[in-house]
Amino acid sequence: MAAGDRKPSMKKRMTIMLIAVFGLIGVVVGWNLLTAAMMQKSLGAGGMPPATVSTTTAHAQDWQETMDAVGSLRAVRGVDVSTEIAGLVRRLNFASGADVAPGAVLVELNSDAERAQVEALKVALELAQTTLKRDREQLTVQAVSQATIDNDEADLRSKKAQLSQMQATLEKKTILAPFAGRLGISTVAPGQYLNAGDKIVSLQAINPIYLDFYLPQQQVSRIMRGQPVAVTTDAWPGREFPGKISALNSMVDTATRNIQIEATIANADRALLPGMYAKVNVQVGVVQRYITLPQAAVTYNPYGASVYLAQPGGPAKPGEPTKAGASEPALVATQTFVTLGPTRGDQVAVVKGIQEGDTVVTSGQMKLRPGTPLIVNNSVVPRNDPKPRPQEQ
Repeated sequence: MAAGDRKPSMKKRMTIMLIAVFGLIGVVVGWNLLTAAMMQKSLGAGGMPPATVSTTTAHAQDWQETMDAVGSLRAVRGVDVSTEIAGLVRRLNFASGADVAPGAVLVELNSDAERAQVEALKVALELAQTTLKRDREQLTVQAVSQATIDNDEADLRSKKAQLSQMQATLEKKTILAPFAGRLGISTVAPGQYLNAGDKIVSLQAINPIYLDFYLPQQQVSRIMRGQPVAVTTDAWPGREFPGKISALNSMVDTATRNIQIEATIANADRALLPGMYAKVNVQVGVVQRYITLPQAAVTYNPYGASVYLAQPGGPAKPGEPTKAGASEPALVATQTFVTLGPTRGDQVAVVKGIQEGDTVVTSGQMKLRPGTPLIVNNSVVPRNDPKPRPQEQ
């Protein structure tokens, strides 16, 4: 076949292929337009299907701005009671874990030798006093010299000093509580020999008790003595211990740029113990009043935060049940943008966008758009706790 005969055949096949492609495109586009038209007609006839949601009524609540930190409890006064001199334990006058008053006798060491020496020194002191008196009488008749009197007086002062020293040693054989507090656990037993400095028992004054915690240096201007705090610990779930800030450290830690804060916590029942880990909530600023919603009610978008309101949108459709059994206004979704404030726990403050008393959708927002009919079911609602606690699964 000549080349001139093949060219018309090629053009014919290309034309047929292009017609087939454009025909297929036309069929697809037509089908999509028909489907969209049918859906629009169906929606126009029956309306949007209702969506089941939960709701809450917006109420204003008082908000106290706070700062949270963690710290450790410390006794107001705490020591390890020990002995200043060595000796054999003769008697223990305390029980482990007991509360003691200041000056209470805790331990008595064997002091027989010291008591004997005290009696001997008392006798020597009496002799020195008698000798000085006799020599002074003889000095009046020039029977002794003034040097003898001076030696007698020096000997008398020496005997007094020796007696005072031995009495002090004897007193150290009795170990007293230096202040009121609670004793720890002791393993010392009667008959045990203690060296100087050996620990006998721990003594802690824990009413009140101190809490040491740290805050960033940026918060120094907002902290002052007397500021109220609330302390919680996992040792006492659900219980809050009130207190006040009692001191701020005189310097900021150069490594962390944090400042140490000391708070004094009332502890009349001795529930808090030194060394415990605790959470502290510091109240700062003044009380503010905000409209408060569960955080689950807010939808966050790149163009802003919004909530859906459940508002009357017309009479209920015939055949739909109502609370009163009559035709009542149906609820529809209305989207509104909001300006949010601080958060606390499961809650968020709304500064602008809704009014107190508005009915706000708290769950089911993902299936809503403005005008969607609503069915309210509050059998299950999102958490709305300002101080939530971890839930065990």
